Amino acid sequence: MLFAAAALNFALPRLAPGDVTDYLIPPEQAGAITAEQRERILARYGLDEPLPVQFREYLAGLVRGDLLISARYSRPVTDIVLERLPWTLLLVGTSTLLAVAVGTAAGFRSAWKRGRATDVSTMSTFMLIDSMPPFFVGLLLILVFSVHLGWFPIFGAVPTLPTEGVELVVEVARRLILPALSLTAAMLGTIYLVARPALVSELREDYVLMAQAKGLTKRQVRRHAERNALLPVTTMALINLGTVVGGATVIETVFSYPGLGRLLYESVLARDYPVLQGTFFVLAVTVLAANFVADLLYPLLDPRVRRPFASP
Repeated sequence: MLFAAAALNFALPRLAPGDVTDYLIPPEQAGAITAEQRERILARYGLDEPLPVQFREYLAGLVRGDLLISARYSRPVTDIVLERLPWTLLLVGTSTLLAVAVGTAAGFRSAWKRGRATDVSTMSTFMLIDSMPPFFVGLLLILVFSVHLGWFPIFGAVPTLPTEGVELVVEVARRLILPALSLTAAMLGTIYLVARPALVSELREDYVLMAQAKGLTKRQVRRHAERNALLPVTTMALINLGTVVGGATVIETVFSYPGLGRLLYESVLARDYPVLQGTFFVLAVTVLAANFVADLLYPLLDPRVRRPFASP
């Protein structure tokens, strides 16, 4: 999968219409460079070599952590990506934890009270949240909590004035709240709509009836059923991480949050092809790593996965 992601990332910019140097030269300089300067640009990025050689050098660069030089910043793409990556991890990690905690708790509560007014109202609320696009939620939060109430800053992740220590941590947290809530809303409905039917299905299993018949307390029965219902929730949360990262691109742009999503947006406007290629590869690796973590967590949540199949 990693090789396929790298190959696709290598091919896409080269399959785009137009001359590849169009992606490496700022638009305002495109008509002013000479043929000799164009050749030097191609040589700088190794684009004057045959495609197989370019692909080999590209793979070797990935192994070394070399993601070329940014056409816009004239700096190594690796350094730029590493500067932005922690902000995206902070935003996506906070949003994912919030969505899983709130969505799972609400889904389980609905399952235990299925058919009642609480279940119907909770389901309606989460389906409404699920239908709203992330950028709309972000703009709504800015309008209410930043413009009208003035509780949170509108843009950025760190204050413009020099700040340090606890005050810096508080300011970073204040600037994280609205983007994190916007991104949480993007996956909250999905988690709820997986958690509720998962627990409803578990409550209909024979082992739940057996546990109740044996006189186990409601708390003990609940612990067993909810633990098994966590399996599809965990899988969905980690599989959905790719969608969350995509949503982070929109949210970071709305809030001018300095993560990889904002970097992607800026690079598209500047046609900074090396940064685009490097950022897409890092995001692909992040999603693959999340799926790998899901494979590791699954046996811990479900001991049946660790057991060998019984012989007939």
